[in-house]
Amino acid sequence: MKKGNEKFYITTAIAYASRKPHIGNVYEIILTDAIARYKRMTGKDVFFLTGTDEHGLKIQQLAEGANKSPKEYVDGVAGEIKELWDMFNISYDKFIRTTDDDHVKAVQNIFKKLYEKGDIYKGAYEGMYCTPCESFWTESQLKEGCCPDCGGKVNPAKEDAYFLKLSKYADQLVAYYEANPDFIVPQSRKNEMLNNFIKPGLQDLCVSRSTFTWGVPVPVDNGHVVYVWLDALANYITALGYDTEENSDLYRKNWPAELHVVGKDIVRFHTIYWPIILMALGEPLPKQVLGHPWLLSGDDKMSKSKGNVLYGDDLIKLFGLDAVRYYLLSEMSFGNDGSITYEALINRFNSDLANTLGNLVSRTVSMIQKYFGGVIPAVTVEDEEPEKTLKKAIMEGKAAMMEHMEGYRTSDALDDIFTFVKALNKYIDETMPWALAKDEEKKPRLAAVMANLVEGIRFAATLLSPFMPDTSKKIGEIYAFSDDEMTLESLEMTYPATNRETNKGEILFARIDEKKFFEQL
Repeated sequence: MKKGNEKFYITTAIAYASRKPHIGNVYEIILTDAIARYKRMTGKDVFFLTGTDEHGLKIQQLAEGANKSPKEYVDGVAGEIKELWDMFNISYDKFIRTTDDDHVKAVQNIFKKLYEKGDIYKGAYEGMYCTPCESFWTESQLKEGCCPDCGGKVNPAKEDAYFLKLSKYADQLVAYYEANPDFIVPQSRKNEMLNNFIKPGLQDLCVSRSTFTWGVPVPVDNGHVVYVWLDALANYITALGYDTEENSDLYRKNWPAELHVVGKDIVRFHTIYWPIILMALGEPLPKQVLGHPWLLSGDDKMSKSKGNVLYGDDLIKLFGLDAVRYYLLSEMSFGNDGSITYEALINRFNSDLANTLGNLVSRTVSMIQKYFGGVIPAVTVEDEEPEKTLKKAIMEGKAAMMEHMEGYRTSDALDDIFTFVKALNKYIDETMPWALAKDEEKKPRLAAVMANLVEGIRFAATLLSPFMPDTSKKIGEIYAFSDDEMTLESLEMTYPATNRETNKGEILFARIDEKKFFEQL
């Protein structure tokens, strides 16, 4: 589809370049990719940003432990992350690194602007610090003496630091929430921000550190580096060339972002700190922040210390790329945590992909090749009740899927598609093509059944493309659908593939024998 005039700027949180991301981290990039691909289908001019967050004490410590410079260390990890994103077929438009020279210069300019405006001032910080989260906490914010985000150990920290005046903008932020009720989704995340952080009173934000050196140098004080969150959050505008002559057109075109996609644990940074930074700069605020749930390993949060971590590249080798994408996007609901286990993956693979979708595609093309020499027949008879029921299910499924994707509910959208895929399988059982084939007089009726199945498969393949792009393409090749026949605008019951030769193609999803799987694992 040609790009439309209406832009859609979408971002992920940039991945922390400490270690290789596990599958729970990968969910976010796949979710964002599905949304970006769908928005392109609707004609939006999409700009999709992702990247890596590469500064901070934790990375400096890891680099020292690996006998590398911090830059050498993050070069390796950032390369690994980018390779993983490419492996998952992520359709990003730009991959930013916070060690990029233009980003570093822009962050320094932002810091200097806020300092000269009086919104950043020098003071001293004393509190509890969580190194993995790069977060300071007061005693009252701790949960059982531990970091409220990751549950890890915190340590007393005291140092000179620069602070951003959050409290100055608190009323303005609340007013923005009220004027934009959908700024934070799901709604529960918004309530958490108001009740847990804003109403008790915002404390000014520490935006520099002086006890380590791996970070963007503070332009007004050589003894400090920019605190990681000011550095990291700024990527959403520095990637567009904010405050630079040569790239300002990209910024003017795309900012503000239509959607930031972030994990629920960092919603606070994106809906309190980031909006206030932008307010202080006099820049527009993003239109929406989606705080997605976590992917758990069984019933527990994924953790290397617990030994329950799964990695995306390993899962691709075991199940295939689109099977893993499908599982994550169908398992994770809009507001509640999801779970991943080998058993759950196998079950969903066999039931949804092999039995429901794969079986429909393969047996339909097999019947066309057996009964019509591989050529998709035309409809020459009036619809009977099974056709009317089927067409209603297909069109309702399309409408429901689109409505759910406008609300970023990928799990519900996939349910909508598979509901009418199941209706297509039921249609085969009801019409019994094998019985119709025995009676020459019923050949026109058999032709209509085959044509309707192909048309339903075209709808399914098209609507699945944001979630399972490779599978969508393979189905299109089997039935020789053109690119123009796999667009949202083309999804009417027009039978464009009539009189076209089919291709047998490979089996899309071969059933997994669970016993053999675990024996070979």
